[in-house]
Amino acid sequence: MDLVAGLMDPAAYPEATSRVELVQTHISWVFLTDRFAYKVKKPVRLEFLDFSTLRQRHYYLKQELLLNRRLCPDLYLEVLPLTVRRGRLQVGGQGKPVDYALKMVRLPQERMMDEVAAAGGLSREVMERLLAVLIPFYRRAATGRHIRRYGEPSILAYNHEENFARMKSGVGQVLSPELFEEIRDYVRGFLHHRRPLLRRRLREGFIRDCHGDLHMRNICLADGIYVFDCIEFNPRFRYGDVAGDVAFLAMDLDFHGWEELSRHFTQGFAAGFPDPDLFGLLNFYCCYRACVRGKIHLLSAQEPGLTPLRREEEAALARAYFHLAGRYAREDTRWAGSWW
Repeated sequence: MDLVAGLMDPAAYPEATSRVELVQTHISWVFLTDRFAYKVKKPVRLEFLDFSTLRQRHYYLKQELLLNRRLCPDLYLEVLPLTVRRGRLQVGGQGKPVDYALKMVRLPQERMMDEVAAAGGLSREVMERLLAVLIPFYRRAATGRHIRRYGEPSILAYNHEENFARMKSGVGQVLSPELFEEIRDYVRGFLHHRRPLLRRRLREGFIRDCHGDLHMRNICLADGIYVFDCIEFNPRFRYGDVAGDVAFLAMDLDFHGWEELSRHFTQGFAAGFPDPDLFGLLNFYCCYRACVRGKIHLLSAQEPGLTPLRREEEAALARAYFHLAGRYAREDTRWAGSWW
Protein backbone atom coordinates (compact mmCIF):
# COMPACT_ATOMS: atom_id res chain seq x y z
CA MET A 1 0.00 0.00 0.00
CA ASP A 2 1.18 3.52 -0.81
CA LEU A 3 1.37 5.05 2.68
CA VAL A 4 1.75 8.65 1.53
CA ALA A 5 -1.12 8.46 -0.97
CA GLY A 6 -3.35 6.87 1.66
CA LEU A 7 -2.64 9.58 4.22
CA MET A 8 -3.29 12.37 1.72
CA ASP A 9 -6.96 11.28 1.74
CA PRO A 10 -8.95 13.37 4.29
CA ALA A 11 -11.13 10.31 4.96
CA ALA A 12 -8.15 8.53 6.56
CA TYR A 13 -8.28 10.69 9.70
CA PRO A 14 -10.42 10.30 12.84
CA GLU A 15 -11.54 13.96 12.69
CA ALA A 16 -13.16 15.79 9.81
CA THR A 17 -10.74 17.89 7.76
CA SER A 18 -11.18 19.89 4.59
CA ARG A 19 -7.75 18.98 3.21
CA VAL A 20 -4.39 17.38 3.98
CA GLU A 21 -1.01 19.02 3.38
CA LEU A 22 2.30 17.16 3.28
CA VAL A 23 5.59 18.45 4.69
CA GLN A 24 8.61 16.18 4.61
CA THR A 25 12.23 15.97 5.67
CA HIS A 26 14.77 13.29 4.83
CA ILE A 27 13.58 11.25 7.85
CA SER A 28 9.85 12.02 8.29
CA TRP A 29 6.54 12.80 6.62
CA VAL A 30 4.22 15.23 8.41
CA PHE A 31 0.58 15.29 7.32
CA LEU A 32 -1.27 18.47 8.26
CA THR A 33 -5.04 18.40 8.73
CA ASP A 34 -7.12 21.43 9.65
CA ARG A 35 -6.37 21.06 13.37
CA PHE A 36 -3.67 18.45 13.82
CA ALA A 37 -0.30 17.27 12.54
CA TYR A 38 0.53 13.57 12.10
CA LYS A 39 4.18 12.58 11.89
CA VAL A 40 5.22 9.30 10.28
CA LYS A 41 8.84 8.23 10.27
CA LYS A 42 10.35 7.16 6.96
CA PRO A 43 11.77 3.61 6.87
CA VAL A 44 15.38 4.80 6.62
CA ARG A 45 18.65 3.77 8.21
CA LEU A 46 21.41 6.37 8.40
CA GLU A 47 24.70 6.67 10.25
CA PHE A 48 23.02 8.34 13.22
CA LEU A 49 19.53 6.74 13.31
CA ASP A 50 17.66 3.57 12.46
CA PHE A 51 13.97 3.71 11.47
CA SER A 52 14.25 0.72 9.17
CA THR A 53 11.82 -1.57 11.01
CA LEU A 54 8.23 -1.08 12.15
CA ARG A 55 9.29 -1.83 15.72
CA GLN A 56 11.98 0.87 15.64
CA ARG A 57 9.62 3.46 14.17
CA HIS A 58 7.03 2.72 16.85
CA TYR A 59 9.63 2.95 19.61
CA TYR A 60 11.06 6.27 18.47
CA LEU A 61 7.62 7.83 18.00
CA LYS A 62 6.85 6.91 21.61
CA GLN A 63 10.18 8.42 22.64
CA GLU A 64 9.33 11.58 20.71
CA LEU A 65 5.99 11.81 22.49
CA LEU A 66 7.53 11.30 25.93
CA LEU A 67 10.49 13.64 25.50
CA ASN A 68 8.60 16.50 23.88
CA ARG A 69 5.95 16.45 26.57
CA ARG A 70 8.63 17.87 28.87
CA LEU A 71 8.15 21.27 27.20
CA CYS A 72 4.86 20.81 25.28
CA PRO A 73 2.54 18.55 27.28
CA ASP A 74 -0.57 19.94 25.54
CA LEU A 75 0.88 19.77 22.04
CA TYR A 76 2.00 16.12 21.82
CA LEU A 77 -1.13 13.96 22.08
CA GLU A 78 -0.66 10.26 21.27
CA VAL A 79 0.89 7.65 19.01
CA LEU A 80 -1.72 5.98 16.81
CA PRO A 81 -1.53 2.85 14.64
CA LEU A 82 -2.08 3.08 10.91
CA THR A 83 -4.40 0.27 9.90
CA VAL A 84 -6.20 -0.88 6.76
CA ARG A 85 -9.95 -1.31 6.56
CA ARG A 86 -11.68 -2.40 3.36
CA GLY A 87 -8.57 -1.58 1.39
CA ARG A 88 -8.28 1.98 2.74
CA LEU A 89 -5.67 3.32 5.13
CA GLN A 90 -6.91 4.84 8.35
CA VAL A 91 -5.32 6.53 11.36
CA GLY A 92 -6.28 4.50 14.43
CA GLY A 93 -8.83 1.74 14.39
CA GLN A 94 -8.60 -2.01 14.86
CA GLY A 95 -6.38 -4.44 13.04
CA LYS A 96 -2.70 -5.12 12.54
CA PRO A 97 -0.69 -1.86 12.30
CA VAL A 98 1.10 -1.27 9.02
CA ASP A 99 2.85 1.74 10.58
CA TYR A 100 2.39 4.40 13.27
CA ALA A 101 1.80 8.16 13.47
CA LEU A 102 2.42 10.72 16.21
CA LYS A 103 -0.57 13.02 16.60
CA MET A 104 0.14 16.64 17.56
CA VAL A 105 -1.84 19.86 17.76
CA ARG A 106 -1.10 21.93 14.66
CA LEU A 107 0.69 25.19 15.42
CA PRO A 108 0.25 28.39 13.38
CA GLN A 109 3.08 28.56 10.84
CA GLU A 110 3.12 32.36 10.86
CA ARG A 111 3.99 32.31 14.59
CA MET A 112 7.12 30.20 14.24
CA MET A 113 10.07 32.13 15.62
CA ASP A 114 11.86 32.36 12.28
CA GLU A 115 8.70 33.73 10.64
CA VAL A 116 8.20 36.24 13.45
CA ALA A 117 11.86 37.25 13.11
CA ALA A 118 11.52 37.71 9.34
CA ALA A 119 8.58 40.04 9.99
CA GLY A 120 10.64 42.05 12.49
CA GLY A 121 8.61 40.85 15.46
CA LEU A 122 11.33 39.71 17.86
CA SER A 123 12.03 41.76 20.98
CA ARG A 124 13.65 41.57 24.39
CA GLU A 125 10.21 40.85 25.81
CA VAL A 126 9.99 37.74 23.61
CA MET A 127 13.41 36.63 24.84
CA GLU A 128 12.31 37.09 28.45
CA ARG A 129 9.22 34.94 27.85
CA LEU A 130 11.39 32.28 26.25
CA LEU A 131 13.86 32.34 29.13
CA ALA A 132 10.98 31.87 31.57
CA VAL A 133 10.26 28.56 29.78
CA LEU A 134 13.82 27.35 29.19
CA ILE A 135 15.50 28.09 32.52
CA PRO A 136 13.14 25.85 34.56
CA PHE A 137 13.41 23.16 31.86
CA TYR A 138 17.21 22.98 32.11
CA ARG A 139 17.13 23.17 35.91
CA ARG A 140 15.00 20.04 36.11
CA ALA A 141 16.56 18.23 33.12
CA ALA A 142 17.82 14.77 34.03
CA THR A 143 21.48 14.03 34.60
CA GLY A 144 23.45 11.08 35.93
CA ARG A 145 26.45 8.95 35.07
CA HIS A 146 25.02 7.60 31.81
CA ILE A 147 24.24 11.16 30.67
CA ARG A 148 27.39 12.88 31.96
CA ARG A 149 29.68 10.70 29.87
CA TYR A 150 28.42 12.49 26.74
CA GLY A 151 30.18 15.60 28.01
CA GLU A 152 33.56 13.86 28.06
CA PRO A 153 36.16 15.71 25.95
CA SER A 154 36.68 12.53 23.93
CA ILE A 155 32.98 12.48 22.93
CA LEU A 156 33.08 16.19 22.07
CA ALA A 157 36.15 15.55 19.92
CA TYR A 158 34.34 12.68 18.16
CA ASN A 159 31.36 14.94 17.39
CA HIS A 160 33.59 17.62 15.90
CA GLU A 161 35.75 15.20 13.90
CA GLU A 162 32.55 13.70 12.49
CA ASN A 163 31.67 17.18 11.24
CA PHE A 164 35.13 17.76 9.79
CA ALA A 165 35.01 14.46 7.88
CA ARG A 166 31.81 15.63 6.18
CA MET A 167 33.01 19.20 5.68
CA LYS A 168 36.05 18.02 3.72
CA SER A 169 33.84 17.18 0.76
CA GLY A 170 32.90 20.85 0.50
CA VAL A 171 36.44 22.29 0.67
CA GLY A 172 37.02 24.31 -2.47
CA GLN A 173 33.26 24.55 -3.09
CA VAL A 174 31.53 26.06 -0.05
CA LEU A 175 34.57 26.79 2.14
CA SER A 176 38.21 27.43 1.43
CA PRO A 177 41.04 25.16 2.64
CA GLU A 178 42.18 28.04 4.86
CA LEU A 179 38.77 28.41 6.52
CA PHE A 180 38.47 24.66 7.05
CA GLU A 181 41.88 24.54 8.73
CA GLU A 182 41.11 27.63 10.81
CA ILE A 183 37.93 26.09 12.22
CA ARG A 184 39.50 22.67 12.74
CA ASP A 185 42.60 24.05 14.49
CA TYR A 186 40.52 26.29 16.73
CA VAL A 187 38.33 23.39 17.86
CA ARG A 188 41.25 21.07 18.50
CA GLY A 189 43.08 23.80 20.36
CA PHE A 190 40.08 24.54 22.55
CA LEU A 191 39.57 20.87 23.40
CA HIS A 192 43.24 20.58 24.35
CA HIS A 193 43.67 23.78 26.37
CA ARG A 194 40.22 23.90 27.99
CA ARG A 195 40.03 20.26 29.00
CA PRO A 196 40.03 21.14 32.76
CA LEU A 197 36.97 23.36 32.26
CA LEU A 198 35.17 20.68 30.26
CA ARG A 199 35.92 18.08 32.93
CA ARG A 200 34.69 20.46 35.64
CA ARG A 201 31.39 20.84 33.76
CA LEU A 202 30.84 17.11 34.19
CA ARG A 203 31.47 17.22 37.94
CA GLU A 204 29.25 20.27 38.46
CA GLY A 205 26.21 18.77 36.72
CA PHE A 206 26.00 20.86 33.54
CA ILE A 207 25.75 17.77 31.31
CA ARG A 208 22.03 17.04 31.07
CA ASP A 209 19.24 15.53 28.99
CA CYS A 210 18.69 18.62 26.86
CA HIS A 211 16.64 19.47 23.77
CA GLY A 212 19.35 18.95 21.16
CA ASP A 213 17.80 20.97 18.33
CA LEU A 214 17.07 24.38 19.85
CA HIS A 215 16.76 26.69 16.86
CA MET A 216 14.12 29.19 15.74
CA ARG A 217 12.13 26.81 13.54
CA ASN A 218 11.48 24.64 16.60
CA ILE A 219 10.00 27.48 18.66
CA CYS A 220 6.46 28.79 18.24
CA LEU A 221 5.41 32.15 19.68
CA ALA A 222 1.65 31.65 19.80
CA ASP A 223 -0.67 31.96 22.81
CA GLY A 224 2.23 30.50 24.77
CA ILE A 225 5.85 29.59 24.08
CA TYR A 226 6.17 26.16 22.46
CA VAL A 227 9.63 24.61 22.18
CA PHE A 228 9.11 21.40 20.24
CA ASP A 229 10.76 18.69 18.11
CA CYS A 230 13.66 17.72 20.36
CA ILE A 231 16.12 15.02 19.29
CA GLU A 232 14.73 11.59 20.16
CA PHE A 233 16.60 9.28 17.77
CA ASN A 234 20.13 9.48 19.17
CA PRO A 235 21.09 10.41 22.76
CA ARG A 236 24.51 11.61 21.60
CA PHE A 237 22.77 14.60 19.98
CA ARG A 238 20.56 15.37 23.00
CA TYR A 239 22.71 14.59 26.04
CA GLY A 240 25.29 17.30 26.50
CA ASP A 241 26.32 20.56 28.07
CA VAL A 242 23.44 22.96 28.67
CA ALA A 243 25.72 25.61 27.15
CA GLY A 244 25.66 23.69 23.88
CA ASP A 245 21.87 23.88 23.69
CA VAL A 246 21.85 27.60 24.53
CA ALA A 247 24.54 28.17 21.90
CA PHE A 248 22.36 26.65 19.17
CA LEU A 249 19.71 29.35 19.55
CA ALA A 250 22.33 32.05 20.07
CA MET A 251 24.01 31.00 16.81
CA ASP A 252 20.68 30.93 14.97
CA LEU A 253 19.86 34.45 16.16
CA ASP A 254 23.32 35.63 15.08
CA PHE A 255 22.92 33.98 11.68
CA HIS A 256 19.65 35.81 11.05
CA GLY A 257 21.04 39.19 12.11
CA TRP A 258 19.65 39.38 15.66
CA GLU A 259 23.02 39.68 17.44
CA GLU A 260 21.75 42.09 20.09
CA LEU A 261 18.92 39.73 21.07
CA SER A 262 21.35 36.80 20.99
CA ARG A 263 23.48 38.59 23.60
CA HIS A 264 20.40 39.47 25.65
CA PHE A 265 19.27 35.85 25.57
CA THR A 266 22.62 34.40 26.63
CA GLN A 267 23.17 37.04 29.33
CA GLY A 268 19.71 36.34 30.73
CA PHE A 269 20.31 32.61 30.72
CA ALA A 270 23.74 32.88 32.36
CA ALA A 271 22.25 34.99 35.15
CA GLY A 272 19.06 32.99 35.65
CA PHE A 273 20.29 29.41 35.38
CA PRO A 274 22.95 30.41 36.69
CA ASP A 275 26.05 29.54 34.65
CA PRO A 276 29.15 31.68 35.26
CA ASP A 277 31.20 29.71 32.70
CA LEU A 278 28.74 30.11 29.83
CA PHE A 279 30.61 32.88 28.04
CA GLY A 280 33.87 30.95 28.16
CA LEU A 281 32.16 28.15 26.24
CA LEU A 282 29.80 30.04 23.98
CA ASN A 283 32.02 30.57 20.93
CA PHE A 284 33.15 26.94 21.02
CA TYR A 285 29.62 25.61 21.02
CA CYS A 286 28.33 28.24 18.57
CA CYS A 287 31.12 27.22 16.19
CA TYR A 288 30.04 23.58 16.51
CA ARG A 289 26.38 24.39 15.86
CA ALA A 290 27.23 26.53 12.83
CA CYS A 291 29.32 23.68 11.44
CA VAL A 292 26.42 21.24 11.96
CA ARG A 293 24.04 23.51 10.05
CA GLY A 294 26.62 24.09 7.33
CA LYS A 295 27.20 20.35 7.01
CA ILE A 296 23.47 19.68 6.67
CA HIS A 297 23.12 22.21 3.84
CA LEU A 298 26.30 20.92 2.19
CA LEU A 299 24.92 17.38 2.16
CA SER A 300 21.61 18.69 0.81
CA ALA A 301 23.44 20.50 -2.00
CA GLN A 302 25.14 17.23 -2.95
CA GLU A 303 21.94 15.20 -3.21
CA PRO A 304 21.11 13.94 -6.73
CA GLY A 305 18.07 15.21 -8.54
CA LEU A 306 18.11 18.80 -7.29
CA THR A 307 17.42 21.64 -9.68
CA PRO A 308 20.44 23.92 -10.26
CA LEU A 309 18.67 26.74 -8.41
CA ARG A 310 17.91 24.59 -5.36
CA ARG A 311 21.45 23.21 -5.34
CA GLU A 312 22.91 26.73 -5.33
CA GLU A 313 20.51 27.83 -2.58
CA GLU A 314 21.68 24.97 -0.36
CA ALA A 315 25.33 25.66 -1.19
CA ALA A 316 24.87 29.36 -0.36
CA LEU A 317 23.45 28.47 3.05
CA ALA A 318 26.35 26.10 3.70
CA ARG A 319 28.83 28.88 2.82
CA ALA A 320 27.10 31.30 5.16
CA TYR A 321 27.10 28.89 8.11
CA PHE A 322 30.77 27.97 7.62
CA HIS A 323 31.62 31.67 7.38
CA LEU A 324 29.86 32.19 10.72
CA ALA A 325 31.73 29.24 12.25
CA GLY A 326 34.98 30.87 11.17
CA ARG A 327 33.91 34.12 12.81
CA TYR A 328 33.37 32.35 16.13
CA ALA A 329 36.79 30.71 15.82
CA ARG A 330 38.52 34.04 15.09
CA GLU A 331 36.80 35.71 18.04
CA ASP A 332 38.25 33.06 20.35
CA THR A 333 41.73 32.64 18.89
CA ARG A 334 43.39 32.09 22.27
CA TRP A 335 42.81 28.39 21.84
CA ALA A 336 43.85 27.95 18.20
CA GLY A 337 47.01 26.11 17.22
CA SER A 338 49.55 24.02 19.19
CA TRP A 339 46.84 21.52 20.10
CA TRP A 340 48.90 18.35 19.60
